[in-house]
Amino acid sequence: MVRTKAIALILGGPGVGLFSLYGYVNDLTRGIAGMGINSSGVRQIAEAAGTGDAQRLARTATTLRRVAFCSGAMGALLLLALSKPVSWLTFKDYRHTGSVALLALAVFFGDVSQGQAALVQGMRRISDLARMSVLGAFYGTLFSIPIVYFFRAEGVVPALVCVAAASILTSWWYSRKIRIEPMALTMRQSMEEISALLKLGVVFMTTGLMPLGAGYLVNIMVLRKFDLAAVGCYQAAAVLGGTYVGFITQAMGADFYPRLTAIVGDHRECNRLVNEQAEVGLLLAGPGVLATLTFAPLVIWLFYSSTFAPAVEILRWICLGMMLRVASWPMAFILVARGERKIYFWTELLANSIFVFLVWAGLTVFGLNGSGIAFFGLYAAYCAGIYLVVRRLSGFRWSRANLRLAALFAPGIAVVFVSWYFLPYLATAIIGSLLTLLAGIYSLKTLCTLVSIERLPRIAQRMIALFRLAPPDAGV
Repeated sequence: MVRTKAIALILGGPGVGLFSLYGYVNDLTRGIAGMGINSSGVRQIAEAAGTGDAQRLARTATTLRRVAFCSGAMGALLLLALSKPVSWLTFKDYRHTGSVALLALAVFFGDVSQGQAALVQGMRRISDLARMSVLGAFYGTLFSIPIVYFFRAEGVVPALVCVAAASILTSWWYSRKIRIEPMALTMRQSMEEISALLKLGVVFMTTGLMPLGAGYLVNIMVLRKFDLAAVGCYQAAAVLGGTYVGFITQAMGADFYPRLTAIVGDHRECNRLVNEQAEVGLLLAGPGVLATLTFAPLVIWLFYSSTFAPAVEILRWICLGMMLRVASWPMAFILVARGERKIYFWTELLANSIFVFLVWAGLTVFGLNGSGIAFFGLYAAYCAGIYLVVRRLSGFRWSRANLRLAALFAPGIAVVFVSWYFLPYLATAIIGSLLTLLAGIYSLKTLCTLVSIERLPRIAQRMIALFRLAPPDAGV
């Protein structure tokens, strides 16, 4: 967010739009060349580690590292070869060909980094994964901001390359701490491991490319219908709407996915774990969504600038969709953990197709705000659809705790959202602040009954004790 704020102040909306478009080109290329092996690698590493077989773990880890290096190199060469047509497809000119070609370095660094991160995540070294992400973002920000400051728009791609280089260094540092027995693989062993990675990896690739492709198309539609500044406003709202929820889903997914994979055969235990994750996610997301809805203009100004005012209404609609995303996200992992490749593929294809259509219709009818309305419409449909799918597969039902949370949060969010259109902003801010405070207190007190207080940092324990948020028998 510090990096984004700096770019917004230095380059304005068009600069943020450039970052968005180049970012999608980078991610799409990595997704195509990577063939999903980084995502499937987490599952394979988790399974190998769960068996306690050191040799199997060594074979999987060695293959994952080699394939990640090769896929990164292939992706870089692919983007170099297609830099001219990619420039025309994205910007309708060839002036950006050189920048697209330079982006090949970011593709290579990113794929290798993701391969190393998959090893760390699959081994469930969650603290290392967190440090790796934080340090990579910190060093990427430290060096990319001066590049953009001195080179302006021409520094956008070098800054992305710099961020990717920082991530590969930090991921290498933490992945090397994992002791893997060195071993020479025969051709047959290598092909067996690669085949195992690709079987699920191809599904991850196709389903991973779908949201990237949809996002890329949405950015192009906004660019064609409006301008680069409008792309920047849409991206500002999308990033802010997803950042807070992204913290929650990334933190849960780092440990949730490997654990779910290990017990997915037990329907009762699987459904309990999914309900637990959904409950924690809703408790964490509810107050944040209420606060963002209440202070959307301030949030946009704080993280970007006053020139991004058109992003406020988009952000509010995206917040509604993000709450539904938190509810539906754990359910979707049942499909991945069970290896239901076909169902997962068609579910994601339908969802992203609906999103692109809704954005097209929304931009036509409601203007730029239609992109946010489309996001909410997508997750309203997705949440209902994925629930019906997993209910049939594993007999999943929402727990009473989650139904109670929905009954508590939904009216409050609706009141804050609707009051924006009928009340002065001051009245809306007062109502929203009160509801956010009540939701925050309720969420903290509930979380303190779910999580052992002794596992929290000392400063958090003292704050909980000061405000008496924990039950008397919690040991604070």
